[in-house]
Amino acid sequence: MTLKIKRVLISQPAPITEKSPYFDIAEKYHVQMDFRPFIRVDGLDAKEFRQQRINIQDYTAVVFTAKVAIDHFFALCEEFRITMPETMKYFCISESVALYLQKYIVYRKRKIFFSTTGKMDGLGTALTKHNKDKFIVPVSDVHTEDLTAVLDEKKVDYTKAVMYRTVSNDITEQEIMSYDMLVFFSPAGIVSLFKNAPDFKQGDIAIGCFGASTAKAVRDAGLRLDCEAPLPGVTSMTAALEDYIKENHKAK
Repeated sequence: MTLKIKRVLISQPAPITEKSPYFDIAEKYHVQMDFRPFIRVDGLDAKEFRQQRINIQDYTAVVFTAKVAIDHFFALCEEFRITMPETMKYFCISESVALYLQKYIVYRKRKIFFSTTGKMDGLGTALTKHNKDKFIVPVSDVHTEDLTAVLDEKKVDYTKAVMYRTVSNDITEQEIMSYDMLVFFSPAGIVSLFKNAPDFKQGDIAIGCFGASTAKAVRDAGLRLDCEAPLPGVTSMTAALEDYIKENHKAK
C-alpha cells in the first residue's frame, strides 16, 4: 500500500524567492513542504587553518569545485590580509562556479578555466597545459578522492587544503519520522540522518535524492530510493519530485 504523501522534508535551506517550483508543487498537490538543512558548512578560522602549515601565497593556481569553496578561500585570504595577484590562475569545475568568482575578483582580467562537463575530467586539457603551476585545492574535511584523481593523472603539483567542515544540524528522530518523504542532496545528509536518528527504519517513508553520489549513499545505507534526479528527461529535483507525488496521489 502506498501512503499518500502529505508532508515532505527538503534537506536544504528554504528558497529565497517565492517563485520556487517547490512552492508550486506544494500548492498544486496540497503537500506541506518544510525546508530543514541536515548539514551546514562552517569555515575554518585562521588559527585552525595555520595548523595545516599551508601558505596560500606559495601557490600560483587554485582549483574550485564549489561556490562554497570560493567563499571560504577568500574569507581566509581576507583574514590573512592576502590579495590575490593578477597572475593567479583559477580552475573551476563548471561555468557557474567560475562566474561566481566575480563576487571576489575582476573576472575579465584573470586567467580562468572551467570544465564544460561539470566534472574534474573536463579540466584535463587546461591542467596539462599548466602543469608546471603549483596548485592549491580548497576542500571540506569530508571529500571524495575522485576530486584529485584527475590532478594525479595529469601529474600536477597540488596540495589539498581543508578550509571548511561539514557539520550535522540537530533534528530529532521524532521530527524525522513525522514526514512521509525525505529529500537529500549530498552523502553528508545521509550521514546526518543516522547521526540524528541512529535507529532509523524507513518503512513507508519515501526517500528522494539529487546526484549520483547521494543516490549511492542512500543505497549503501540500505535504504530504498523512491525518487531520483538527474535522470534522462528529468534534470531537476523538483521535476522528479512532482512526477513522484503525482503518481503517488494517483495510486491512492
